[in-house]
Amino acid sequence: MQATGWGALPMLAVMLPVLAMVVALPLGARRAERLTLAMLPAGLALAIGTAVAVQVGGAPVVHLLGHWSPPLGLAFRADGLAAAMLLTAAVVIGAVAIFARADFGTKAGQPERREAFAFWPLLLAVWSAINLAVVANDLFTLYVALELLTFAAMPLVCLDGSRTTMEAALRYLMFALLGSVLYLLGVALIYGACGTLDITLLARMAPDQPAVILAIVLMTVGLLAKTALLPLHLWLPPAHAGAPAAASAVLSALVIKGSFVLLLRLWFGVMAGQPMPGAAQILAGLGAAAILLGSVAALREARLKLLVAYSTVAQIGYLFLMFPLLASVAADSQVAAMAWSGGAVQAVSHAFAKAAMFLAAGIMAARFGHDRIVELGGAGRAMPVTLLTFGLAGLSLMGVPPSGGFAAKWLLLSAAIGAGQWWWALVVLGGGLLTGGYVYRVLASGLRAGEGAPDPAPIAWQRDGVALGLAVISVVLGFLPLAAFGLVQVGRLGVLP
Repeated sequence: MQATGWGALPMLAVMLPVLAMVVALPLGARRAERLTLAMLPAGLALAIGTAVAVQVGGAPVVHLLGHWSPPLGLAFRADGLAAAMLLTAAVVIGAVAIFARADFGTKAGQPERREAFAFWPLLLAVWSAINLAVVANDLFTLYVALELLTFAAMPLVCLDGSRTTMEAALRYLMFALLGSVLYLLGVALIYGACGTLDITLLARMAPDQPAVILAIVLMTVGLLAKTALLPLHLWLPPAHAGAPAAASAVLSALVIKGSFVLLLRLWFGVMAGQPMPGAAQILAGLGAAAILLGSVAALREARLKLLVAYSTVAQIGYLFLMFPLLASVAADSQVAAMAWSGGAVQAVSHAFAKAAMFLAAGIMAARFGHDRIVELGGAGRAMPVTLLTFGLAGLSLMGVPPSGGFAAKWLLLSAAIGAGQWWWALVVLGGGLLTGGYVYRVLASGLRAGEGAPDPAPIAWQRDGVALGLAVISVVLGFLPLAAFGLVQVGRLGVLP
């Protein structure tokens, strides 16, 4: 593997928030907030630069740490999928940081709070961890990224220190640690069998030893626990629903995507020569169960934030429908390209839509003093922009044209039919109808007249505007021509030279 021009961009995208986090820790809450906000434009510029470099060059950008090539050294490799996720993370983190100033900001003359002191360094840590998780090309470095992601995200769940959120955070930690143990055991098995942990080198070896197969199984189970795919999803609803709105948005939009990207690198990078179509059908079956059961749970939920959390369980399932479609066809076929693009666009559009939805839910809960769905009557009059945000994000999750969710689900549906696996197309259609059901519940309740509704208040653009902007992005993605999704095809796993 050779270093490429502009290869330092993804490395800087990882290092910038790490350095900012280290500097922010001794500064206190007020200065940590200012430092975080100051880093946002630089981080966004690095993400845009990486995406442009990948798109224009038509190949991944690579940076060799210390100028040593693998297996002696470590490499950062930003392909099209990594570039898209870097850009998504930069936008979502930036929006959440601006939104969070109302809850975790420290105004002049006010004393600093413990929650604010913790929030800003943790947000920077999550940003650096997700960036590392998508650009690292070494299985052990990816383990470090997963651990940093876990131990940065877990405290965000229990910032208020209540018993309920502490229990949710501990449950999250137990599942995450189980996943880490299984993943690390798999790393040891692969290194013992192959003598390297670099994904590109492993893909060219096409390892088929029993030890490697066992390692992939263990690592897959561990990563499924971190991704919260059913039935390993039990930690997600209480953790996401109990966290502050800004933290919930980051957790649902970004944190679970790190382990998912790593799964793709395992299955279609390390095991590029061993597609395992039978096992891929099992993963998609779990994804289909998550779509259906998660949507039904959301339909029955009485609390708004729990409804949005169960919606995350359901939407995660769509990501796994791409596995059997990629494993059953030629890696360079049009069907494989559609399946890959569908999964990538689903990950990106879900990140924007779900971040917007959690922020909107947090605004409504703060204004009403509760998040009981049946008692949200009058929300349309008191906070029309917030309800509009929820509705737009819901349209994308449903897959209503011309949203980003529609583009993703249309690509997955077309790939399923092209691969002769029409049953996954039925799952996509059924999941969209169920999503429409629980989104309609919230909108219908909000548009109904209510006695306990708060009085209309001036629109707080720092919060309402940010949430609406994310929802609009999730919809605008659907207006892009399919050729615009060619970025995620650059350096696609499974078709490495």
